[in-house]
Amino acid sequence: MKNIRFATLGLTAILGASFLAACGSTATSSGSETASASSKAESTATEAVKSDSVITVSSDPSAIPEATGDDTTIVVGASPNPHAEILEQIKDVLADKGWTLKVQEYSDYIQPNAALSSGDLDANYFQHQPYLDEYNKENGTDLESAATIHYEPFGIFPGKTKALADLPDGAQVGVPNDTTNEARALLLLEAQGLIKLKENAGITATKNDIEENPKNLEIVEIEAAQLPRSIQDLDIAVINGNYAIEAGFTVLKDSLAVEDAESLGAKTYGNVIAVRKGEKETEKTRALVAALQTEAVRSFISDKYEGAVVPLI
Repeated sequence: MKNIRFATLGLTAILGASFLAACGSTATSSGSETASASSKAESTATEAVKSDSVITVSSDPSAIPEATGDDTTIVVGASPNPHAEILEQIKDVLADKGWTLKVQEYSDYIQPNAALSSGDLDANYFQHQPYLDEYNKENGTDLESAATIHYEPFGIFPGKTKALADLPDGAQVGVPNDTTNEARALLLLEAQGLIKLKENAGITATKNDIEENPKNLEIVEIEAAQLPRSIQDLDIAVINGNYAIEAGFTVLKDSLAVEDAESLGAKTYGNVIAVRKGEKETEKTRALVAALQTEAVRSFISDKYEGAVVPLI
C-alpha cells in the first residue's frame, strides 16, 4: 500500500476520500435487511459520532445569529455530492438572517483544507475527523471540527463480477489509495469473508496486513475519485459513499454489500464542518452550523439520499 503523504496546495497530491473503517457484521444491499441497516445506522451513528469537541446548536432556525458588520459572506469549500447539495438547502434560511452563503466546489480532498488554512475559505465540509487529523499531522496545520453533520456508508460495487460468491481466483479489487480509506475498504472486505487481516490492524490496515487471502485477490489501489470510472476494468470496487452518489450509484441498491450500522464508519467517521483553530465560536461558524442543524436539513438528507447519506444532526 502506498503511504500517502498529504501535500500542500501546488504540489502533486493523491486524492483523499471521505470515510474510514468498516467492521462488524454484514449488511447486504437489498430488501428489508438494507432498510433495517439504514434505519439502524441513523440511530446508532447519531449518538456515537457526537463529541464534546463540537459545538451544539439548537435545531430551531431562530438560533441562527443575525449577520452584523460588513463581512456577511460565508465561504464554504465542499465536494459536489452530497456536501454542496446539502449546503444549497441552507442558503435561504441564512439569507433571512442577513448572511450570504457561497459554496466553492472541489473535486479533490487536498485543496479544501489548503484553502481553509490560507484563509480563502471560512469553513469546509467534505471530510471526516480522522482524515482531518491526518491532514493536520502531515501539514503542520491546526484545523478543527465545529460540528458533525452526516456519514456516508461505504459499499462494494460490481464491475466485471456481479456477485461476491462468483469472484474468480486472482480477481482485481479496487480500493481507495489513501491510508484512512484503504483501511476502511479492507475492513469491509474482511467483513464479507473475502480476506483476513492481522489482529488489531484496525483502522490503520493496509494491504500488507492481509493475513489470509483464499481467493488470491489482487488489491488495486486507485485514487478514490477514480474508482467509479475504473470499475469496468475491475472485478469489484470498494467506493466511498460520496463518489458513489456522484457516479449515479445508489449505495443501498446497487452495491453487493454495504457497511453495517455497527461498523467504525457508522460510529466514528461522520463528515464534519472544519474551521481554523479558534474559530468554532465565531458568528459565521455558529450561523453555518445552526443552519445545518435543523430538522429541514435532516429531512432533506433522509429523503434525498435514502440511506446512502445518514444525518447525524
